[in-house]
Amino acid sequence: MPVIAEIEDLRRIYERRVPRMFYDYVETGSWSEQTFRENSSDFGRIYFKQRVAIDMTGRSTASRMIGQEVAMPVALAPVGLTGMQDADGEIKAARAAEKFGVPFTLSTMSICSIEDVAAHTEKPFWFQVYTLKDDEFNRNLFARARAANCSAIVITVDLQLLGQRHKDLKNGLSAPPKLTLRTMANLATKVRWGLGMLGTKRRFFGNIVGHARGVTDPSSLAEWTASAFDQSLDWERIREFRRMWDGPLILKGIIEPEDAVKALDVGADAIIVSNHGGRQLDGALTSIRALPRVLDAVGDRIEVHLDSGIRSGQDALKALAMGAKGTYIGRAYIYGLGAMGEAGVTRALEVIHKEMDMTMALCGRTDINDVDRSILHIPRGFSGDWE
Repeated sequence: MPVIAEIEDLRRIYERRVPRMFYDYVETGSWSEQTFRENSSDFGRIYFKQRVAIDMTGRSTASRMIGQEVAMPVALAPVGLTGMQDADGEIKAARAAEKFGVPFTLSTMSICSIEDVAAHTEKPFWFQVYTLKDDEFNRNLFARARAANCSAIVITVDLQLLGQRHKDLKNGLSAPPKLTLRTMANLATKVRWGLGMLGTKRRFFGNIVGHARGVTDPSSLAEWTASAFDQSLDWERIREFRRMWDGPLILKGIIEPEDAVKALDVGADAIIVSNHGGRQLDGALTSIRALPRVLDAVGDRIEVHLDSGIRSGQDALKALAMGAKGTYIGRAYIYGLGAMGEAGVTRALEVIHKEMDMTMALCGRTDINDVDRSILHIPRGFSGDWE
């Protein structure tokens, strides 16, 4: 077994072990992929202030996200098709997160259903919903989340229509994969993945098939998905979702200050500064650049988290130091899942935690809750002063 010292080590194994269409599904952005690339590279423009001769014993990364105690302020982001990266992937990721002490967020477009994950975990997890046209399906999703004892709902607000991702179109992405000559040739080289899939019954979108009106099999699912997203979404519609759920509500996909203020007005408990990992509007501002502007707009009136671009514990620490109260990893844990299953997700969390903890110490801090902008060198005008 190779030494796993950084997230990139997991990515390299993941690339070898998972079918190309599912690797590309994760490792891609929309159009030219400018925002996808810069989400990560912009973290590299921020530097740490190294401090010396400061007692660094007794460190703690324990914190809270929306009132929930966490081992570190890092949650597993909702990722569709996780169960296609490794058999029963959502269950494995949720168990790893639970054991580590961080939140797991299940996607509506998961392979394992809400009920599947609830049956294989002991603690509440978070559930992400899309803004869909079908009110009956939406209400049922919320009811199922309550029945599964989900402790928070995350509403994705930046996907009224699907951003064009060239690789997905060229690969003919589907779940399960369509058996063309090209895909069969690639699948034949992924023996570990294939054996895992043969050993599970979970190969379709478990939250949708058998639950959405008229969707009883994969063929009817494709037609439903093509027209399911609500392009007429507005803030009044989001208020309706707020009324459907009386627990903690998080809005994911906020980049501009004006939308952050509106999220506050509709009664959200937290917002996630996110551009969907660069998978929606290419050329949008990166999340780490957008964060200061959003914080300036809402202050401490709402909890602000950050998603998109985090590939290390140092990235997460920079976001926290700039004012985020929580961070999310998506691709980083998927690399671990595809590489090594549940153990790989655990290893990804261990890597992130160690990097965060050590960097915090070398910056002269011993409590993650005391980290602030004073540990950073931030370029002048980094967040931009654009119209």
